[in-house]
Amino acid sequence: MLTAIQNLGGWITLTAIAVFAITGVLAGLRKGADIFSLLVFGMVTALGGGTIRDMILNVPVFWVDELVFVWVAAGASLLAFFVYRMFSQVYQVLLYLDAIGVALFTIQAIDKVLNLGHPPLIAVIMGVITGIGGGLIRDILTDRPTLLMRRDLYATPILLGSIVYIALLHFVPDFVFSWLAAMIFIFGLRASAIYWDLTMPGWLTTKSEK
Repeated sequence: MLTAIQNLGGWITLTAIAVFAITGVLAGLRKGADIFSLLVFGMVTALGGGTIRDMILNVPVFWVDELVFVWVAAGASLLAFFVYRMFSQVYQVLLYLDAIGVALFTIQAIDKVLNLGHPPLIAVIMGVITGIGGGLIRDILTDRPTLLMRRDLYATPILLGSIVYIALLHFVPDFVFSWLAAMIFIFGLRASAIYWDLTMPGWLTTKSEK
């Protein structure tokens, strides 16, 4: 059972890397970048959040000894470059793919931090950092306003989903699909925010009224 869970965690990581790599390429398309630049955008986006997490935790960076993660990021980036014309609304695709990526990365990061023996609070913090890290790097490199600085719900679903996951692990330890429930929660809340343009209420922001 443990081996199956570990294998599942590996597949979740690979899927998250592929999805985030695609978002990096889609974000760079608006800049008219060449294939090499887009490859860099995709790989940095895919590997950046986990790299930041591992450096903070002072553990070996996850992709250094497992080059399969690098190859998946590169392959997904190249694939995105050659098929992006299939998407008529690139930005909307980017947002939904980003929502999938953050859901996958957040839960995988929490599992890793808990398995290292850190308390739940640290796991939640590292989950949020991992979830938003790659996207922040992507937006900075492509000179786009970061999703984190917008009023729509971005970090909030990640934080709430992390708390939900920790709660499920604590109060329902026999529920083997806690990870899936938390991922669906994060993606569902983020996707709802995208679709219905949900934002934080004005009194919870510093944006002045005009």
